[in-house]
Amino acid sequence: MNFKTGDEVELIDENLSGWVENVSGSSLTIQTSDGFILQVESDEVIKLENASLKVTEAELRQALKEKQPSKRKQVIAKRREKTIPAIEIDLHIEKLTHRVNRLDKYDILNLQIDTARHHLEKAIKNRNQRLVFIHGVGEGVLKQELRTLFSRYNQVAYEDADSTKYGFDAATAVYIYQKSIS
Repeated sequence: MNFKTGDEVELIDENLSGWVENVSGSSLTIQTSDGFILQVESDEVIKLENASLKVTEAELRQALKEKQPSKRKQVIAKRREKTIPAIEIDLHIEKLTHRVNRLDKYDILNLQIDTARHHLEKAIKNRNQRLVFIHGVGEGVLKQELRTLFSRYNQVAYEDADSTKYGFDAATAVYIYQKSIS
């Protein structure tokens, strides 16, 4: 192939392109787009016929700028995330079964803990972020058992729920930290 000074070329075996600076027989002196000078043989390069199809640096910057999400969209997404309502699970025994009279305290506590475990694992599986377990005040046994249960999960944090909404010490808010999907 015949090359002349100013031709735009690309190396065949490497990801380098540039312009022909000098032609000496079958040997070419090329200045790469990075500013380096290379000596190559003419059979090591190809001539770029449609150099006008190349993207300029300004066009590349503009395209990248358009692809960047705006800060406003990020703020809206964060606001929307915070307003996702918590899933409420009422663990009062009357809400869980109609056979309250047939159960002793041990069976009642086990039913409440099993229900809490079931809802927590379902929330983790469904990638829910917030739960509120309403347990009431009572003697505090259920609350302590729930906190023992929650502490067994690495991705779970918990705290007393909003006392204005649920009453003082009557509910526990659970936050589930999800691992990102790769």
